[in-house]
Amino acid sequence: MDWLFGKKKTTQQMLRENQRNLSRVIRDLDRERTKMEQQEKKIVIDIKKMAKDGQMDAVKVMARDLVRTKRYGKKFILMKANIQAVSLKITTLKSQDAMMGAMKGVTKAMRQMNKQMKLPQVQKIMMDFERQSEMLDMKTEMMEDAVDDAMAGSDDEEESDAIVKEVLDELGLQLNEELGGITSGVSLAPAKEAGPSKSEASADADLEARLNNLRRD
Repeated sequence: MDWLFGKKKTTQQMLRENQRNLSRVIRDLDRERTKMEQQEKKIVIDIKKMAKDGQMDAVKVMARDLVRTKRYGKKFILMKANIQAVSLKITTLKSQDAMMGAMKGVTKAMRQMNKQMKLPQVQKIMMDFERQSEMLDMKTEMMEDAVDDAMAGSDDEEESDAIVKEVLDELGLQLNEELGGITSGVSLAPAKEAGPSKSEASADADLEARLNNLRRD
């Protein structure tokens, strides 16, 4: 109804509408095919029943009806496959149309950018950028050298003093350990034996004098 109000449908709208119609037809075909399958089962049951009753004329008629029903079912399956193929083509067309629209927008943006970008200006900007970058590198290097020179005196001297102190402490500890080992390994000279005490000497003299007296007797 949009054409009554002078509105023109876009390509995407037309493709979407056609695909929606095809999907509706596919659903209708599925319903009809389901009905025919149920009808086939019913005809088979009726044929078996009439064959038991001996109604062969009715069996022949219903057999022809069963053949036609199966043929229609196959046609529905074939139509559904063809419609699905058309729907797939519509999906492909939608994708292609979206891609063309995106490419059109990108091309328009690139055209505008090319109009705005002037080659001499770009070259000037790049040269200025390179010059400023070199100046920044030189200033950074000079600042680093100045900082290193300012910090080298005090920090290096303190660090060297600390290293010397650490080495001397380790050497002093090793010297003490070596001296301790030498002292512990050397034994002191034995003390001079003390002579017999005065009481022991007098007792021995008294005993000897008694023995001599006994011998005389």
